[in-house]
Amino acid sequence: MPSPTLKNKDYDYMVKKATPNTKSAKNISAAFLVGGAICALGELMGYLYREKVGLPEDIVPTAVSITLVGLSILLTALNVYDNLAKFAGAGTLVPITGFANAMSSAALEFKSEGLVLGVGAKMFIIAGPVIVYGVVASVLYGLVIFALGLY
Repeated sequence: MPSPTLKNKDYDYMVKKATPNTKSAKNISAAFLVGGAICALGELMGYLYREKVGLPEDIVPTAVSITLVGLSILLTALNVYDNLAKFAGAGTLVPITGFANAMSSAALEFKSEGLVLGVGAKMFIIAGPVIVYGVVASVLYGLVIFALGLY
């Protein structure tokens, strides 16, 4: 006896029925607000470092980056960043803070395995591909700029 075949429309109906509805408006809004707040915090820090602390203009971006990375690592260690990410989703992936979170999360997770084989080796599990593809993309971008004579 031949087995019954599933028609495409029947399969589509089953998938639609089993798939939970997404809350796109809420997710997009939360990502926008939190990502924007992180960027606004960076801008505020830049203003404070420039105007109130008196750092030279060429040092300000580095100081802001270091501060954002430090805050991300601290908030990751306190389990605040992960809770924020559950709410904001992609909004917490603002490059420097998201990368710092990825590195520190992996390091914290494997700290019981020791500094070398745990923290040192495992913190690049998530961040390693980001570094590799970032370097490859920057080299390709540089080659295109060079080939077009835009350097």
